[in-house]
Amino acid sequence: MKRLNIIIVIVVLAGAVLLSTMGSQSMQDLQASFLGLLSPFLKTGSAVQQQLGAVGSGLKSLDQLEAENRDLVTENRQLRATNQILRDIEAENNKLRAALEYRERSVFKLLPARVVSRDASTWWNTIKINRGFEDGVEADQPVLTDAGLVGKTTTVSKNEAIVLLVTDETCRVAAKVEGSREQGIISGLRVAPSGTAGQMQLNFLSKLANLQPDQKVYTAGVSGGVFPSGIMVGTVKSFHARALDGQSIVEPAVDLSSVEDVFVVVGVK
Repeated sequence: MKRLNIIIVIVVLAGAVLLSTMGSQSMQDLQASFLGLLSPFLKTGSAVQQQLGAVGSGLKSLDQLEAENRDLVTENRQLRATNQILRDIEAENNKLRAALEYRERSVFKLLPARVVSRDASTWWNTIKINRGFEDGVEADQPVLTDAGLVGKTTTVSKNEAIVLLVTDETCRVAAKVEGSREQGIISGLRVAPSGTAGQMQLNFLSKLANLQPDQKVYTAGVSGGVFPSGIMVGTVKSFHARALDGQSIVEPAVDLSSVEDVFVVVGVK
């Protein structure tokens, strides 16, 4: 170890003596050579420092990112709300277009009316519409939509009328089943413990009718009756034979819980 130290000291002294004997031009040449060796490393360090500075200036603060995120969330909610409004408008337009087309091709004179109220205690029994005898409405006129039968008018005032729904147990409709010779009387089904509100029963069928789910039920149009033939009433949900006849449970064709626009049949075209 001591020997190595002695050698290093001798080399350093020799270098110092050599430098002292060199001229100024030689000294400058040596310095230039030394700087030439170091310049690539110096340039690289400077470039890295510049790149790091550029990256640092491009980074955003956490507060800025949070603010931008809040703006994006708000904008997303607004876009979803706008899309929902547009979908609702499109659905309403489609519904009105279908109703207009039905009115034009119907063989009946149809008076458009709007549901203005319904009694919560008689939800499946009656509704009130904004048409009365001043508009040509009378008692015992069929009320329907393009989807099917709603009921019939009962009490009529100047500008309003009460409509007895097909789901009321006192509303009786002569009906026939598509794809069969079966006919019977359809009426509202009294609410059972299992919960059958809004459904109907088709009675006086033959015991061997054996109706299948989704078969369509239409008005039969008996002579002197309120309802003309061929109006959709609903679809079969189930059938069972009883002691004397057969009975079918029927789902209404119209969603009577949310119906808003109807037609009153005021005559024939």
